[in-house]
Amino acid sequence: MSSKKNKTRSPKEANPKKIKKKTSVLVTDKVEYIDYKDVNLLTRFVSDRSKIRNRRVTGNTVQQQREIANAIKNCREMALMPYTKRVAQTRTGRGGRDGERGERGPRADRDQVQQAQVEGTEVEELEIDEIETTDAETEEA
Repeated sequence: MSSKKNKTRSPKEANPKKIKKKTSVLVTDKVEYIDYKDVNLLTRFVSDRSKIRNRRVTGNTVQQQREIANAIKNCREMALMPYTKRVAQTRTGRGGRDGERGERGPRADRDQVQQAQVEGTEVEELEIDEIETTDAETEEA
């Protein structure tokens, strides 16, 4: 076994690829003032799930990124942009002990109908009628 001190270090190889720094959208569009009412500009700096993108991704300077973040927060506060966007998920069966599924009540049927509406698939009319009758019965009781 050789100790770490005795190992000779190889000189670091020069990286032949030079990393090109990203140019900001603000520079290319020659934007001087970032306004919270300019939703089209601000949506460029937001991901599909409404998260503010990093400086590393957008290529902004520190000052630009700070102004953009504040403008997006103001825009959300004024309800011009959403805080989050709803993402449809497909649910797997929720199993109890040994993977058994319990009885399905009206709430599970309602969830199934809502999920089908999100996915754009058709649901049998029978299920929707059954859910409406169970809701009416619970309100009367």
